[in-house]
Amino acid sequence: MASIKLSVERLTEGLYIKLPVQWTDHPFLLNHFKIKDNQQIRLIKNLGIKHVFLIPEKSESQPLDPDNALEAISEHESRFLDQQADKLWKEKQGRIEKLKSYKRKLQRCEKNFSRSMAQLRSIVGKIKSRPVTAVKEAEMLVEEMVDALLESDNVALHLMNEGSENEDIYSHSLNVAIMSMMLARSSGMDGKDIKTIAIGALFHDMGKLKVPTAIIRKTTPLTEPEENYLKLHPKYSVDLANLSDSFPEQAKPILSQHHELLDGSGYPKQLTAEQIDPKAQLVAVVNAYDNLCHPQDPAKARIPYSALSYLFKHKKEQYNNDYLALLIRLLGVYPPGSVVQLSNQQLGLVISVNSESLLTPNILLYDPTVPSNEAPIIDLEESHLRIEQVIHPSKLPDKVHAYLNPRSRISFYFDPDD
Repeated sequence: MASIKLSVERLTEGLYIKLPVQWTDHPFLLNHFKIKDNQQIRLIKNLGIKHVFLIPEKSESQPLDPDNALEAISEHESRFLDQQADKLWKEKQGRIEKLKSYKRKLQRCEKNFSRSMAQLRSIVGKIKSRPVTAVKEAEMLVEEMVDALLESDNVALHLMNEGSENEDIYSHSLNVAIMSMMLARSSGMDGKDIKTIAIGALFHDMGKLKVPTAIIRKTTPLTEPEENYLKLHPKYSVDLANLSDSFPEQAKPILSQHHELLDGSGYPKQLTAEQIDPKAQLVAVVNAYDNLCHPQDPAKARIPYSALSYLFKHKKEQYNNDYLALLIRLLGVYPPGSVVQLSNQQLGLVISVNSESLLTPNILLYDPTVPSNEAPIIDLEESHLRIEQVIHPSKLPDKVHAYLNPRSRISFYFDPDD
């Protein structure tokens, strides 16, 4: 969007401007904003700024003629403006402290996510040779996660930085487990049922360990024999679970039925709605969503916003509609990982969403005047901004992509201390 260099003497209400200074060098909440009154103009002048950048397309008025400029600021008014600036600085400082607290929360979340991933890797490593130990460790991991989830009244879902590549089975399994747990909690299930769902979700794809890697990693269409081999993975998952007498019986339908569809078009047994275990129906919805975001062929990956709308528009006959609606409520209209353009034309990355406010997630803003590790995070609910559109990460300019770092794999974790 084109901008024009404009003298501060020509500023008036309704002009949409961008300040030419660092975010930390002025008291306003954002570098881009529409001027709402003369006091803002006086504050800008009081900062010693001589020029701003005007964005005509977003402005509701025309700049003043140079002859109609505001009169000089009196000493009395200058003192008043200093007081107003102090007030704004304090408000902004409060926001900065809130941002630091939020980032600490994200770091805590990242740490818990990394620990859970490490535990899951260890469990998978033992599943064939020491199945009893593997199931016991999985139950301990699930117990810990579910207890943390149930301890809080208000749980937000956060976007995680992904670890190393070629860990799709761990990332996918943990992702499906996290979202399934939260979905189960939202649907009013008790702790025992949530734990059953969590352990079923963690193990639902473990049968893929018995499918040749060449098939699992193939990005071109599978041949019929390869497709049939891949479709054996629900059976293989149950076989692995059966190696341990302690694997919960109630979780086994999740392993065997997570690819069954309500209309009977799924596999391996083409079961219909009333034949499919309700817990398997829940995990099936989450599994379908995560597979749309991370298919075998990365070129076919959908962004979170597109994956959700695809399920809702085209797959309602195949998946439990109550769980589908709950998934949309859990992830928000703009799920974590979505790159968005705001009403002030700034770009940002949705990093967390709260189910109490679906249209106003927390957004990491692209602001070239601020280092990326200090990028402002705004709560849309408090900012008076709105999301105008979702943008595919591939359409971002290189410098914006590098700054926002949209993830190629979207992983989630929750923070029970919200």
